[in-house]
Order: sequence, then C-alpha cells, then structure tokens
Amino acid sequence: VSLVTELKRNLGFICLHSKISLYVFLSVRMSMEDPDDSCPEQIPGVKEALKNNDTAGAAKRIKEYLEKQTNVSLNIAITGESGAGKSTFINAFRGIGDEDDGAAPTDFAESSKDPIPYFHPDYPNVSLWDLPGIGTPKYPADKYLRSVPFKKYDFYIIISADHLTENDVKLAKEIQRMMKKFYFVHSKTDNDINVGKKKDFTAEGTLSKIRKNCVEGLQKQGIESPQVFLVSSFEPRLYDFPLLRKTLERELDVQRDNLISDFCG
Repeated sequence: VSLVTELKRNLGFICLHSKISLYVFLSVRMSMEDPDDSCPEQIPGVKEALKNNDTAGAAKRIKEYLEKQTNVSLNIAITGESGAGKSTFINAFRGIGDEDDGAAPTDFAESSKDPIPYFHPDYPNVSLWDLPGIGTPKYPADKYLRSVPFKKYDFYIIISADHLTENDVKLAKEIQRMMKKFYFVHSKTDNDINVGKKKDFTAEGTLSKIRKNCVEGLQKQGIESPQVFLVSSFEPRLYDFPLLRKTLERELDVQRDNLISDFCG
C-alpha cells in the first residue's frame, strides 16, 4: 500500500484534484526524494510524520490545517413580529443581560430598526442578526422580504411570542422556498406556564399543548418537519433552551464539515 493511499484512508475522504492533493504530493515527494528539501506549501508536521511512516499523524495534521483554513462563518437571522422578544432572545443566547455592555437594545422603537449583527462570545464566527419586526410601518409584511433583505442569511430563527401568526407562516414558507433551514422558537414560555397554572394546567400539559399547536399549525401550512423549541429568554436553563443551544452547535459543525468537504473537492 502506497503512502498516498494509506494517507487518504486515514483522512476518510478522497481529494484527487484539490489543494490537499498538492500538499499530500509535496509531502510524500519530499519524504521519498529529498528529505532536506523545503517548500512553502508544506503543512507543518506532515513531512516529519510521513518520513516515519506515520500516516495517521500526517492525516491529523492535514485535518487540523484544513479546519483552520476553512474558517466557518455563519450568519443567523433572528426574525419574527415586533414585540416577539427577538433582541432579548439574542442576549440570552449570548449569555448576557439586557443591560450589559454589547447587549442588543430592547427598549427602543423597533419600527425604525435596521438589521444589526451581534457576535457570540464562544463562537466568534457566528453572527446573530437582529432583524426588524415583520409587519411594522417601516417593514410591512408585503415588502419585508425585499427590504431586509431576507435571502442573504445562512440560517433562520423565527421568534413567536403567541399563537402561530400569518406573518410567522409567511417567513417559514419563504425560508423553505429558498431551501434553507430554520428553527421556530416560541418565546415567553414562562408566561404561558404561569397562565396555565391559574387554570390548573400542569407545566408539562401546557408545554405539550403549545408544542403540538406550533408543529401542527406549521405542517398544515405546508412546512415540512418543522423544528420547534419552547423557550424563555429570562430562564435560559429551562424548557428547550439548552436543547436549542446543542442543536445549533451541531448545525455549526455540519456547516464546517460541508465547507471542508467543498475545500477538498
């Protein structure tokens, strides 16, 4: 088995006509023909590993290099109606309070707001875009998708504070039409729990009812396999907020893996 074949096996993918094949070729050539040669294209550590027939080590170096080169950026649009709690959600997701430095403002007229990006402290390549509310005087529903503009983002989170609305459905349908992903986040779930208690409903019963209404409501409008999360931005440790974090982290991993695969042809 040749070094190149063994190296490709350790990498777990085949890149016959990409930059990685150049790095592999240069490293293998230097290890076989001219161990003292140097080349600016060489990935640090690969040459030494191949000289010792350590293809697993060489593959690890190449993967690490590729992950650094494919510096994934993910632009997430936080959208929904005015007053749904988009800005408060962004702050909670970033782990900061509404009054902290760098927080998304929550106390001014949304009708005058333009899209604003906020960065996550743990994921510097992730931008959470606080979009204006759909259906405001400046951004009426029939012009919203063109005015924002809506197509530029990689991923979407629709924030809804109450029952599924016509505007929520409009956003979901457009995202599905663009063949992009979105999460539907029912915010202010703590308020629903408190209201349910006054009617002698259990918390579990209230959550189950809300989730069912959201999922079935979206499905009836033609939305396929909607992902619904019930959260409270004031209680980020409760309900679906932890699950939302983990799910979005996995989504970022998928985006990074896709870029690495694209990089390798």
